[in-house]
Amino acid sequence: MGTGENITKQDMRYLLPLETRWSDNDQYGHLNNAVYYQLFDTAVNRFLLEHNLLDVQSGETIFVVVETGCRYFAEIAYPEQVIAGLTIAHLGTSSLRYNVALFAGADEQAKAAGHFVHVNISRNSRKPSPIDTAKRAVFSQFMTG
Repeated sequence: MGTGENITKQDMRYLLPLETRWSDNDQYGHLNNAVYYQLFDTAVNRFLLEHNLLDVQSGETIFVVVETGCRYFAEIAYPEQVIAGLTIAHLGTSSLRYNVALFAGADEQAKAAGHFVHVNISRNSRKPSPIDTAKRAVFSQFMTG
């Protein structure tokens, strides 16, 4: 994935439209930096749920966040619609790294981009657990490079 203006919607394997809210803007008139992380989290978890990769209520394993990061290239503000983009950058034994990007409406260039690392853990023991073969096959479809 490129940097800044080099990241486009075409680089993404999964796209999700999201709405901004009035309360997302800060006193400077753009989305507060914490909102970008909320949008990343929403995109990743919606991706997991839409692809039957997470059973929040009773799954034997769950994904927990161990690392995130974000680079900001241009402002996004309410009432703009946001398109969140996602790819799988790395798929390990029990962890995976998503590259995520946020686009304002019809813009093709990312306004922000970052990463989100999940570790698959046992719900009960809270220890890392290998990502099973079926989930691995789905994640593989969304990998880049």
